[in-house]
Amino acid sequence: MEKDLTKITDYIIRFLLGNENAEFAKHIGYYSDKDNYSGCNLVIRRSNFFDPDIYGTTQSYPTLPLSLWKDIPLLFGSPEIKKSGNSLILHADIIASTFFLISRYEEVIRRDERDQHGRLPGISSLPFRAGFLHRPVVDEYGKLLRKLLRETGLDITEPEEKFRKIYLTHDVDQLAHYRNFRGMAGAVSRFFKNPYQTGKAVKSYFGGIGNDPWYTFPWFFDLAEELRKEKPESNCESIVFFKTGGGDLMTDKPLHDVRDKDFNRLFSLCRQFGVKIGLHPSYQAGMNPNYIQKEKKILDETTGLNTTYSRNHFLSNREPEHMQALIEAGITDDFTMAYADIAGFRLGTSRPVKWINPLTGEITDLTLHPLILMDSTLSDERYMKLRADEAFSYSKKMIDLVKKHNGDLVLLWHNTTVEKHNGQYHRDLYRWMINYLKMNL
Repeated sequence: MEKDLTKITDYIIRFLLGNENAEFAKHIGYYSDKDNYSGCNLVIRRSNFFDPDIYGTTQSYPTLPLSLWKDIPLLFGSPEIKKSGNSLILHADIIASTFFLISRYEEVIRRDERDQHGRLPGISSLPFRAGFLHRPVVDEYGKLLRKLLRETGLDITEPEEKFRKIYLTHDVDQLAHYRNFRGMAGAVSRFFKNPYQTGKAVKSYFGGIGNDPWYTFPWFFDLAEELRKEKPESNCESIVFFKTGGGDLMTDKPLHDVRDKDFNRLFSLCRQFGVKIGLHPSYQAGMNPNYIQKEKKILDETTGLNTTYSRNHFLSNREPEHMQALIEAGITDDFTMAYADIAGFRLGTSRPVKWINPLTGEITDLTLHPLILMDSTLSDERYMKLRADEAFSYSKKMIDLVKKHNGDLVLLWHNTTVEKHNGQYHRDLYRWMINYLKMNL
């Protein structure tokens, strides 16, 4: 780690400053109190986090309660700022604090803390326990860092308060409800209890995938097209993630064949609307990342494309083995970075960031995209259990924060949750978010 610390420090400083200010990184030093730091406008005092005898041990874990730097939680160092000659000395170790969050260091150190699906629960994470999961504190560090540099006389600019990009994404866990005989027969057997659903089932089974209540992709794509046409500056991209594997695990069922005619229709619809296609590594691949390459090959051969986008089924991955397997499979962009049980900023930032392997210190070519809001996280009884009005309010707050910090807004809505007349609020909430974006871009 020591040999890569200079590269890591340089990357993190540039990330905090933003692309428009990257040239000013040379004016910032990251030193211990024993180092000579003359010539720097700003020195960030290095804590012991990266020390060889501390790093990778339980001693490296932040101690609660955290201290605050200008009301921002600080994982390492202290909020003290001093003057030494022509240099400002910042004792808040925002380099180590940022690294801890964007590299997912916590998940490597705390491998014993997992839920039944092998995930670190959001409610067990340091950001949640310290009370800042709902804040992009890394972006807040960057804002204060830029302010300090301006105080030293440098011409540092602030990014505009707007979305860099909007990603409207969807996971195909189940393409249709009634396109197999078992599903249709079950609905028919419940005719007297729910004749409406029986009618939908028969129409779907005999009339084609377009009649299935879960085939809601045309509705999603129409809304995305509305946003792009009304607000061309939105830089909006739609992505659909497809699962191609899973073996016999119940958590991967229903198993399906992406080469059948119903999936071909969806692939054609994606091409028609310019929707990107991504891989949805199975639950089994989440347990054993060696399956990723095989699952990607099936999707590539079916679509004739080289898939470079990915999001794990169940938002489940193993650190750092899973990230490395994605890289080896040719994946360049991953959209898994959210906790299933609570919406927030799992990476501590609203902006895409290169994954840094916490074990080797390598800055990889894999870009992690923070997933900001997922439908089931908001409503599920196991998770946030928000009522419709609470979900609307929480979603607005998160959207506004992403815009404030010039971040990327990544939404995940499943085709199954926006079925008409299903008793859930996700169809209304999604429509509201699209309308809100139209008014606030």
